[in-house]
Amino acid sequence: MQMAATNRQTTPAIRFRLAVPHDVPRVADLVNSAYRGATSRAGWTTEADFLGGQRTDAAAVAEIIASPAQRMLVGERDGILIGCACLEKVNAQTCHFGMFAIRPELQSRGIGKYFLAEAERVARADLGCTVMRMLVITLRHELIAWYERRGYRRTGEREPFPYGNERFGLPLRDDLEFEVLVKTL
Repeated sequence: MQMAATNRQTTPAIRFRLAVPHDVPRVADLVNSAYRGATSRAGWTTEADFLGGQRTDAAAVAEIIASPAQRMLVGERDGILIGCACLEKVNAQTCHFGMFAIRPELQSRGIGKYFLAEAERVARADLGCTVMRMLVITLRHELIAWYERRGYRRTGEREPFPYGNERFGLPLRDDLEFEVLVKTL
């Protein structure tokens, strides 16, 4: 699984691997820093304008790492955790992609594209999936466009935001919902 990814902006190489239990606090911190609070504003993936609280917690990350149906892919550079993504096999063909985070100060440098490509490779090669599926908050127009440029398509399907479940954050708006995006691998 160790694959190096480089380009002119991401040297030295990114080392990809599956997360292990000792990674739990670092992964939870990374995900929260990329999506919530003041630190998330250093990048473009922030949800701080419409969600407060946490994006995840250590218990949720530990559940993912322990689950035989899920994989938490992490990437390191010089021993520093710079990104993560969760892959979950939901049926024989489909892998759900989520909890994708790149350190906010490293965003907009092409790292996300490499991470996404590696996640797609793992979904195909390790999980045997032919379709990647994800949920994106409908307000995230720039993020949806980013995924579309990478071959994902909007399905027109919507799913409700889990209002009342603080494990996913504290909504600052009452109009949050997810759009389903898919890509054939």
